[in-house]
Amino acid sequence: MSVPAPGLPERVTIYEVGARDGLQNEDAVVPVEVKAEFLQRLAAAGLTVLEATSFVHPKWVPQLADAADLLNRLVRAEGVDYPVLVPNERGLDRALEAGVSHVAIFGSATETFAKRNLNRTLDEQFAMFAPVVQRALDAGLRVRGYVSMCFGDPWEGAVAPEQVASVARRLVEMGCHQLSLGDTIGTGTPGHVEAVLDACVAAGVPVRQLAVHFHDTYGQALANTLAALRRGVATVDASAGGLGGCPYAESATGNLATEDLVWMLDGLGIGHGVDLDALVGTSVWMAEQLGRPSPSRVVRALGGA
Repeated sequence: MSVPAPGLPERVTIYEVGARDGLQNEDAVVPVEVKAEFLQRLAAAGLTVLEATSFVHPKWVPQLADAADLLNRLVRAEGVDYPVLVPNERGLDRALEAGVSHVAIFGSATETFAKRNLNRTLDEQFAMFAPVVQRALDAGLRVRGYVSMCFGDPWEGAVAPEQVASVARRLVEMGCHQLSLGDTIGTGTPGHVEAVLDACVAAGVPVRQLAVHFHDTYGQALANTLAALRRGVATVDASAGGLGGCPYAESATGNLATEDLVWMLDGLGIGHGVDLDALVGTSVWMAEQLGRPSPSRVVRALGGA
């Protein structure tokens, strides 16, 4: 039953990260043809933004060593965007060679995670990103900026909203068209989400440029998403079947499941364009490829996986 609530967006863009963020933490390498079919099934289910892969060095994320091969094999659906993550200029070179039109960079809101993940200080990361963003913009690409550890950091604890807002503003000023604020270890709660979003807006980052990326470590992902929707956010990251984690943060568990998000959006009367049955079928299929059940509550309820 659909019961709309006041003060929410009429439509939400689901930024599907299952093929990249969802699979990158898998121990066993998923065959490239399975990844290509996964993306094709997701597009057929109505998802229009599919983060396909990352041009990261294979040493760091072996699962994504096939990035160029995957994009070469991929039959791109009309009207579907296939962004890729690029960690540095070499990654951008490879992405440009593959003919992409949309890239993402991955930054940190905290000092410790920046050092551990990027081998840079919090301030130095911007010098690394600047040429990547500028070259991408000069080539006519759109650039998304991920900001990790926006709510909690396993080494530093709770993160001040103003610190997140400062990073967000610098990335927008650099040229990022959208920022995805990530609860990398899943410790955020709705009030904290509202405080971070309010701080970003107060720092001059329009809410239309903000997206949210929640992990469900403590069962707060949907509650946090609803809090973000109430603040006007209209792009939500999610992973089909609830796949994923973070290879650089051991306490991070799965992403918000796309099916769980769609169920909530349907109940609120918010448009999204996704066929839930087709999406559940896709996640059941992927669970079979991985040899384990999906953690998504909706997939388990509707698909038995």
